[in-house]
Amino acid sequence: MITIRRALLSDALAIAELINHYASRGLMLPKNPVQIYENLREFVVAVDEEGALMGCGGLRLMDFDLAEVRSLAVSERARGQGIGQRLVNALIDEAHHLGIGRVFALTYEERFFRKLGFDLCDRHIFPQKVWADCRLCPKRHHCDEIAMIRYLKEEEEVLPFPWQRVNHPNVVMS
Repeated sequence: MITIRRALLSDALAIAELINHYASRGLMLPKNPVQIYENLREFVVAVDEEGALMGCGGLRLMDFDLAEVRSLAVSERARGQGIGQRLVNALIDEAHHLGIGRVFALTYEERFFRKLGFDLCDRHIFPQKVWADCRLCPKRHHCDEIAMIRYLKEEEEVLPFPWQRVNHPNVVMS
């Protein structure tokens, strides 16, 4: 039986190892253990009965109404068991709890994210992501990841992107 739960300090090295397994294939950005420790609160994990890590994923808050599903990885021996879907659903539940209006992912797995309610979008609508991660990526000038977004609120309830906020009725600029 696989359990989905919030990550613990004792999971950090296994999370880094799993992420770096896929990073070595160019499928995601590498993470060192310090980066995992610094961002551990973002992560949920999937563990088996013995406590072995079977998958992980993070939810990074990017703006006051936008979050990113990131570092989603499932152990090769556990693929095809619905673990990735359960991890994303746990992250979406967290986003709902926080009142986030939309969640995005940069991915190579378009079909997977489409099944979870995500739609294609232009990656350039996420300048926060570019400044936080993409500028450090070796693929930054020839990125081949697919940008996808899922709205968690009705469109009229979602706060505008930063460049749309000037003179917007729902945003008070100070």
